[in-house]
Amino acid sequence: MPGEQDHAKQRVRRQVWDDLTSAGAVHDASVHGRIPDFKGAEQAAVRLASLPQWRAARVVKAVPDKAQLPVRARALAEGRTVYMAVPKLATPRPFYLLDPTRLSVPPVEAAASRTAAAVAPTVEVDEMRPVDLVVLGSVAVNREGVRIGKGAGYSDLEFALLTEAGLITGETVVVTTVHALQVVDGPIPAGDHDAGVDLIVTPDDVISCSAPHRPAGLLWDRLPPEKIAAIPALAARRATLGGAREMPGLPD
Repeated sequence: MPGEQDHAKQRVRRQVWDDLTSAGAVHDASVHGRIPDFKGAEQAAVRLASLPQWRAARVVKAVPDKAQLPVRARALAEGRTVYMAVPKLATPRPFYLLDPTRLSVPPVEAAASRTAAAVAPTVEVDEMRPVDLVVLGSVAVNREGVRIGKGAGYSDLEFALLTEAGLITGETVVVTTVHALQVVDGPIPAGDHDAGVDLIVTPDDVISCSAPHRPAGLLWDRLPPEKIAAIPALAARRATLGGAREMPGLPD
């Protein structure tokens, strides 16, 4: 059953979705229930690419959302390796590997989620390289770096899984690209499983967040057995660890 924190997050989502819609700031016919495909995403990607944290990154883990397509395309065009999750982490090899040296289509095409699913091999977590920079999509984020997605929880699961595997560390930079209307004033409710961001990049601004929260790893007691069973990488890791660790699984 959803708790008060879940209801509070949903109130923030609804307000941001309504604000974006009223301002005509998104490409979506209906933005509710989505990571907003905001107008200005290309400019936000250009601004992100101007930062030293971007220039230092060789391996990028990115969400598959449309708003972050310009970021993924730029990463590939500039020779960076990109990992993108298989939808719902539903296969034993749960991440697509987009290797810019092996693309059979132009970077902007390979960066599209449907094309990536057709042309990119999938890899197990143990086959992945350490991640220098994580790009998250958000519905809302505040200046302290607390973000919320659309509520499915997969971004936080991916983050925790890669943290547990040692592929995301304290040195990994975490960013989100958003419209200015998605940056909210005041607190956003967050749980232990929620991954915060170091940088918020809008088409016109870069906001540095001090000491954002990061999950330490996997919190197994937050996931029902049926969800673990539906995600092969989690089921395999739980079997390996004997279920002794805990893992985040509440919606983000």
